[in-house]
Amino acid sequence: MNVTATYLGTATVLLRIGDLTVLTDPALDPAPADHPGARPLRRTVGPALTAAELPPVDLVLLSHDQHADNLDPTGREVLAGADLVLTTPEGAERLGGRAEGLAPWESREVTAGTTTVTVTSTPARHGPEGTERVTGPVTGFVVAYEGGTLYVSGDTVRHDALTEIGDRFRIDTAFLHLGDAHFPSTGDRAFSMSASEGAALARTLGARTVIPLHFDSWDHLAEDPARITEAFAAPDLAGRLRWLRPGVTETLGTT
Repeated sequence: MNVTATYLGTATVLLRIGDLTVLTDPALDPAPADHPGARPLRRTVGPALTAAELPPVDLVLLSHDQHADNLDPTGREVLAGADLVLTTPEGAERLGGRAEGLAPWESREVTAGTTTVTVTSTPARHGPEGTERVTGPVTGFVVAYEGGTLYVSGDTVRHDALTEIGDRFRIDTAFLHLGDAHFPSTGDRAFSMSASEGAALARTLGARTVIPLHFDSWDHLAEDPARITEAFAAPDLAGRLRWLRPGVTETLGTT
């Protein structure tokens, strides 16, 4: 089965798995864009493709709906036109329409044309232990298709619950949300994985290929992307890291 990926920026990737078109965390507003809130967000670089340039979307994998760097106003418009949105149960209640919530380890089969995939919700925690009430629920996803398995981490810090993902699944390609997100109001508390934490998770998962996401285009993603390359330069991770070029459709594999 042919699988391609087009990186649009931040956590937004357009995937084509056989006949199935998948979009992750649609943040598609042009930049600069300011999003007010308890922790204001500012987008500094726009997406590589506009919403109008996207093909019809069969499935949106939405890690969470409460932060604009994962779902912004333009992304919500795209969401409304998708055939199916999978997200957290709480997010599905807020979004309504074609949104369905998955609890951790719950699965859903999705079919488009001759292609059927199984999507499984995976644990995620969007900050240090004890901040869940403020950050809200988040999910990751494993997508199993004929001949392969993808993992999309969602916005999460590294914590013990992620270990079970590698125990349950053989991960071919892991899309890891990195960026070491920090905010002035929360000091040294991180709300996404750093490069070193992403490398440690890659070891736990045993992923053959790791693709960084969520490391650019916003003020709160301040970690130098060069640190990602450095973290994956360790001998046991050699050859696993793969950067996607914004706006360029690249083949992940053919089975």
